[in-house]
Amino acid sequence: MSRKILLLTTVKWPSAARLAGAFSALGCTVEAAFPPGHVLGVSRYLSRAHGYSALRGRASFSAAICDSEPDLIVPCDDRAVTHLLALAATMPEIAPLLERSMGDMASYPVMMTRSQAIAAARDEGITAPLSLAVADEAELERALDVTGLPAVLKTDGSWGGDNVAVVPTVEEARLALRRLRRASSPLRKLTRAVLRKDAHFLRAVATPAAVRVHVQGFVRGEPATSAFACRDGEVLAALHMDVVAWQGATGPASLIRRTDCAAMDGAARKIARRFRLSGLHGLDFMRDEEGVSHLIEINPRATQICHLALSGCDLAAALVGEAARPAITDKPLIALFPQAWVGNAAGPNAPEAFLDVPWDDPATLEAWKDGPSGQATRPMAVLRAG
Repeated sequence: MSRKILLLTTVKWPSAARLAGAFSALGCTVEAAFPPGHVLGVSRYLSRAHGYSALRGRASFSAAICDSEPDLIVPCDDRAVTHLLALAATMPEIAPLLERSMGDMASYPVMMTRSQAIAAARDEGITAPLSLAVADEAELERALDVTGLPAVLKTDGSWGGDNVAVVPTVEEARLALRRLRRASSPLRKLTRAVLRKDAHFLRAVATPAAVRVHVQGFVRGEPATSAFACRDGEVLAALHMDVVAWQGATGPASLIRRTDCAAMDGAARKIARRFRLSGLHGLDFMRDEEGVSHLIEINPRATQICHLALSGCDLAAALVGEAARPAITDKPLIALFPQAWVGNAAGPNAPEAFLDVPWDDPATLEAWKDGPSGQATRPMAVLRAG
């Protein structure tokens, strides 16, 4: 039986359009609520579009859910999850749908508080660096006495490498704490609203939220990532990747290599069971110099690799109970769109990497040429980290 999937996103990441293609290929009807200018608006795989206003985010999602009457909801970013948490508290009539789509909604506030999420993971026996919430510089210094230096400072409610600082000294940690707090000032939000053409920052000026900063022990090594589909706390399928190249110091992956890691797989199963999850979710790790994977972050929503169909693993198919799609490639290296691609080649790694570009959705590909904010974006060759 065909399922109706409602994708919800508040950011202009093209990964939501890739998910639309994945679910459509499985025979699902795909609808989505998204901000103006999103490439979803031109995707051939979208059956119906629902408007999303940054100034009326929760109301936009409420209207989309009521109009669509979907079988499953798939949130594609953290802010979308936050909106759904608020709706769960005010719209009891959609509680069964949210539970079917995301699992136990009562678990999400813990997952979305960085130090609490990592504490829960450590309680499950998952290897993870100590993470502590800090309210001021005195607490910061006490936390650094425990985590040691270097350390990582992060805020709740950030993604894509934003509001993350790796600090080698106490003084740089103090400066980073002040900088992360300044990012929430009204002037800074207004500036971001203009530069990023994102009205969410205007709303944040009118309804400011406290910035919560967390200190996490630093793990020297290389990043890795997992994505998994689950239902009622049980993992249906999981995909694990080592990150070979990425944007900036803490930004998203651009080149990944599939890996078979029992520790990462075990972590996914423990997290799904601990929080009684359903839907699509992701985990971020650091693999240290001895190859041990350390969980550093839980992403309680679909991530940028959830659309992939690889040998023995199709997350979208597992979620909706359909037969897996044919594998897109047998190459272990995958260059992710749009971070790493150049036309029909992958620079020096062309023979090694599969270019995961949406050739099957040409309007989406064409729309992304100007980037998410209407500014020209230059294609980038795939490069190895280091």
